[in-house]
Amino acid sequence: MVKVQNKTNLFDQIAWNIVVPVLILAVISFYSIYFAAIDDPTHMGSPIKAVVMQALWYLISFVVIIFVIQFDAEQLYKIAPYVYGLGIFLLIAVLFLYDRSIAADVSAKSWFRLGPISFQPSEVMKPAFILMLARVVHEHNQKFVHTIKNDWLLIAKILGWLLPVAVLLKLQNDFGTMLVFIAIVGGVILVSGISWKIITPVFVLVAILSIIVIFMVTTAGGQSFLSHFFQPYQFRRIMSWLDPSSDTSEAAYQLWHSMQAIGSGQIFGNGFGNLSVYVPVRGSDMVYSVIGESFGFIGSVAVILLYLYLIVQMVRITFDTKNAFYSYVSTGVIMMILFHVFENIGMSIDLLPLTGIPLPFISQGGSALIGNMIGIGMILSMKFHNKDYMFSQAGDF
Repeated sequence: MVKVQNKTNLFDQIAWNIVVPVLILAVISFYSIYFAAIDDPTHMGSPIKAVVMQALWYLISFVVIIFVIQFDAEQLYKIAPYVYGLGIFLLIAVLFLYDRSIAADVSAKSWFRLGPISFQPSEVMKPAFILMLARVVHEHNQKFVHTIKNDWLLIAKILGWLLPVAVLLKLQNDFGTMLVFIAIVGGVILVSGISWKIITPVFVLVAILSIIVIFMVTTAGGQSFLSHFFQPYQFRRIMSWLDPSSDTSEAAYQLWHSMQAIGSGQIFGNGFGNLSVYVPVRGSDMVYSVIGESFGFIGSVAVILLYLYLIVQMVRITFDTKNAFYSYVSTGVIMMILFHVFENIGMSIDLLPLTGIPLPFISQGGSALIGNMIGIGMILSMKFHNKDYMFSQAGDF
């Protein structure tokens, strides 16, 4: 690692092409939560209070970003095992100290209750896991050349670090969050240098198994076998995804109303704040229905393009750093955000089953926002420290 003179000021070291899209998404978040609360005051309470709470979480998140951005690649590499260990500790602790009222509502032991505030530790475990995964891949690639045998060894290491997280999330009954971790692993594997002779058949096998599982859900015998791994409500979600009009009063009620709300917006939407279709949990899981109903197809696509712009800018910063460890970190963060966007919007329009995945930077909730903002902070760290240090292509420290 070679120190170089820093001739740029602090303003130039901030990746504004990342910060500005996030700020725009924050404005969209405040709008969506405000009118979702007006539409559903029973579950969300006062609209002003809901927006103030979201603004407070944003304020806390920006403080977290300022803290995270101080760490360069070498420091992030060193703290990875400690933050991973802290995350595992929190995932264990929540199994004993989970909020009973939330667990009764969502059938998952995933939230702490701290006075009036609930907190989901698995959300902050995501960036911690990304750091640990990046360290494992970087360390392996520094020691071993890529052969089929060594690539399988790397896969074993990755799965070894994923296993404790998977077991704890299974005990929490949080399958949706587990899918995010799988997406992170898939993305990092793609850029880790593992041979396509391994990646291709593995991905094909996963696709085939997914199709088989979906088919089994539609049969009584298949559900009987899968009941050892999945809960009854998860079967209902898949069935409502396959045929949302079959049970619009119960299992598919939320999905059906979300589709009605988005469809009612048509091309240009019903106008600012004009929501006429009731959608349960509209401020969090189904927040995209607010955008679709208010601003129609044009507004919905604009939000997707904003996410696309944000992701493209993160990719550009990754290439500018020329650092292997950073590239694994950024890939994990990009996959985390990309999967959230894809799954949340997909489930809102019946492209994917309901999983309770929030829409990044827009959905109501502090835990997910802080987790995503930690990821953004690690991306900003790349630009912030890129002028201070020159790294080799191998990412040596």
